[in-house]
Amino acid sequence: MKPTITASLLALAASLLAPATLSAQSTAPASATSASEDARLTAFLDAEFAAWVKQQPQLATRLGLKDGGDKWNDISDAAADAEVAWRQNSVKRMQGQFDRAKLSPQAQVNLDIWALEADRAALSNADRQFRPPLYSRLYSVHSQLPDFLVNTHTVADVTDLKNYIARLRGIPAVLDVAIARTKASEAAGIRAPKFQVETVMTGSGKLISGSPFGTGPDAALWADVKAKTAALVKAGKLPQAEADALLAEARAAIIDLKPAYERVIAWGKAALPMAPSGKVGAVSLPGGEAFYANALKLNTTTDLTADQIHKIGRAEVARIEAEQDALARQAGLKDRAAFYAERARLNPPKPWDDAARADYLAKANAFVAHTRTLLPKYFGTLPEYRIEVVREPAFSEVPGGAAHASAPSPDGTRPARTYVHLVGDTEDPAAMYTLMCHEAVPGHNMQGDIQVRQKGGPKFRAVTGYVAFGEGWGLYAEAMCKEMGAFPDIAADFMRLDAELFRAARLVVDTGIHAMGWSEDEAVVYMNETGRQPLESARSEVRRYITLPGQATGYKIGMLKIMELRHKAENALGAKFDIRGFHDLLIASGSQPLSILERRVNDWIAAKS
Repeated sequence: MKPTITASLLALAASLLAPATLSAQSTAPASATSASEDARLTAFLDAEFAAWVKQQPQLATRLGLKDGGDKWNDISDAAADAEVAWRQNSVKRMQGQFDRAKLSPQAQVNLDIWALEADRAALSNADRQFRPPLYSRLYSVHSQLPDFLVNTHTVADVTDLKNYIARLRGIPAVLDVAIARTKASEAAGIRAPKFQVETVMTGSGKLISGSPFGTGPDAALWADVKAKTAALVKAGKLPQAEADALLAEARAAIIDLKPAYERVIAWGKAALPMAPSGKVGAVSLPGGEAFYANALKLNTTTDLTADQIHKIGRAEVARIEAEQDALARQAGLKDRAAFYAERARLNPPKPWDDAARADYLAKANAFVAHTRTLLPKYFGTLPEYRIEVVREPAFSEVPGGAAHASAPSPDGTRPARTYVHLVGDTEDPAAMYTLMCHEAVPGHNMQGDIQVRQKGGPKFRAVTGYVAFGEGWGLYAEAMCKEMGAFPDIAADFMRLDAELFRAARLVVDTGIHAMGWSEDEAVVYMNETGRQPLESARSEVRRYITLPGQATGYKIGMLKIMELRHKAENALGAKFDIRGFHDLLIASGSQPLSILERRVNDWIAAKS
């Protein structure tokens, strides 16, 4: 069965989602001349990308490179300004050396995206004061640094271990820059909400509790470095005596983190009395309206206004609720309300315990493995690396926290992972299936696996990402699970619609908070009553939107564009439509802005007509 979407909604989406074309349409098929120029452009972009990666040591680690493995990214304002200038100069050099008309259509895409990234970097940097390092609920530096060491910095040899220790020593300096930048934003009237200040303080306290700071269980970083060192010893890569010496260095470096995190906590104590609560959206900040418009542009890769996105959200909510009513009747119940009531009776929330966590992870991993077996009929390019569902680390796990995915390393040494929060109360077990479709297969983990293995094109395409494309694909992947027959029963399909309803409600809530002056509590009520999120999850989600303006809108906007383009291709090609080829066109060449995606689909249709 094809993903469902009404003709009227498609018409609305098509009228609003038509972004301006970035550049001229692709020209004739590749010739010998264009092949030569393509190769020259790829060489140029690879050299530029290599130079850029040297400025981004954490990205280098994600790519499996050793260079810079002992350093952190420079998060200072000066470094951000320098990066924008470097990108703009790189684009000027590219435009001076290449005639776009002489490139193949795919090479034109690569050229366009490299140029677009410079524009996006400049736009983002201009609003830098609105995004201080301790502000984001998802990406606050105080937790991102240890998270990176635990989940991304692999230790395959002694050099990696020494780099790990060097990075431990480097954390205090990064935290001090984060505090300084956050204070500068405060001076401009941009303050982190009270709940975020409290979250940073609590999380910082956890990171410096336990051994080796005092009694109790090992702190997260100490447990991690001990486990990674023990693995080297067990593998015969590190003599025990040297391991003991390096662990002593690591222990000292971890203990030295305490004053730095205490400075973060001290910032929090000073910030709390003036930290806002209630109406804390972008519209409440000086210059916030323009900032939010830019945030929507960056996250949706369209020119949609907050008002347009709000209306799309309202229309989608109505459509999805009608589909839920129909599905409920199919199950022998009166309507969606009755179906929800029956699910609540059968699956009352319970506190998570170890047995429930183990059962969830086992079932989730088994479902992901099953879904992978269904892919070949619908996808030509398939994931190759290991994919695993794991629990969120304790220092960042929160009740109702959003699951998230990470891509594998390019060589597959680090598997793709989906992280789930398993604290607080349990949710309807039928919701797990859609979550795995979105985060794992055929969603983000599969998407990341394919992207990091790209060959032939310029290397930067393997790491360049767009929220609307990536998260739009995640939502589309949920619908694909229905189409592939992955869901075991009506309850699982109903919860797919429940998840889609949640994403539609996000459009309403994000714009409500940041453009229409909604308070946190107003947004929580809407997300609870209309978005069908438990109060705990609703508040966690709303706080995420408050501290990450616009990001949540990319999901549904991206999905709508993908589905619109699929229907367009199906209608234009009829029997010639190839679902495997269409999907490969979408995800086998990397993430891309919606405007470029639309151009590529149009070219694909023309080539097959």
